[in-house]
Amino acid sequence: MVSTSRTTSSTEDPIPSSSTISQTHSFLKYIGITSNLPESYLKHDVYSDLIRGLLQVNHIERGQVTCTFTVKPQFCNIYGSLHGGAIAAIAELVMEACVKSVVEKDLFLGEFATSYISAAGVNAELEVGGVIVRQGRNVTVTSVEFRIKETKKLVYTARATFYNVPVANL
Repeated sequence: MVSTSRTTSSTEDPIPSSSTISQTHSFLKYIGITSNLPESYLKHDVYSDLIRGLLQVNHIERGQVTCTFTVKPQFCNIYGSLHGGAIAAIAELVMEACVKSVVEKDLFLGEFATSYISAAGVNAELEVGGVIVRQGRNVTVTSVEFRIKETKKLVYTARATFYNVPVANL
């Protein structure tokens, strides 16, 4: 018989101390999570608008897209490096562009993974290269690499699987 009960070590306290709660609240306040968003950020798809404004397309060919951008302070986390959400949004946009260069159907993103290998700080210029890894009839797998333009150092990678939207039979 397999036991399904969870054991906790005697050093783990399931109830956080008031000091821990206070520290967590201070951290969340420090990063601005308790602030209200400005009205201009409440419109539909504002994040995509911001990301599109960063990228400069350098090269497009069948199954490949290359862009560059400079890391702006507005897209950095509290540690001064490019925010993971911005990395994911840029990666998705570039990989979807790769797929659109060969697939004319509507798509949806089914799987997405990102690796944060290093960090890119404010004013770093990055090259983002996306390629199709494998393409089937209804599924396309893509990958993207973020590299520091000057040194070619790899800082982030991502991989995504896009599925063709099925045509409804009515």
